[in-house]
Amino acid sequence: MTLTIETPTLLFSACSLILLAYTNRFLTIAQLIRGLKKTYLEKENQSILLEIKNLNLRLSLIRYMQLCGVLCLFLSVFTMLLLYVGLINYGIYFFGASLLFLLVSLGISFWEISISVHALRLHLKDLIEE
Repeated sequence: MTLTIETPTLLFSACSLILLAYTNRFLTIAQLIRGLKKTYLEKENQSILLEIKNLNLRLSLIRYMQLCGVLCLFLSVFTMLLLYVGLINYGIYFFGASLLFLLVSLGISFWEISISVHALRLHLKDLIEE
């Protein structure tokens, strides 16, 4: 198997877009939590507290998604360095690791989206049953 220095560069645009999407999700959820906390302090509603806990879990998942995405990008750059200095076999392994981190990041993203969909369905349950 041969790996050229151009191959790892293919992940740059994908990782950059994924990290941007993850950051947008993080910022949106952080804003929601701030608003819900203010509402909870005023009303002390238990359902708001449960929603905040759900969003906190999603924030943690997004942090891990971002971590894996950054590691993917880092290992892609490191792969290019290894290929540049002629360590092709090591480069192949590090590129494989970068792809693995990308897969893990996407898997966690799917998990986070599933939690979000489930929460929305619970939130809309009373409207659907009418």
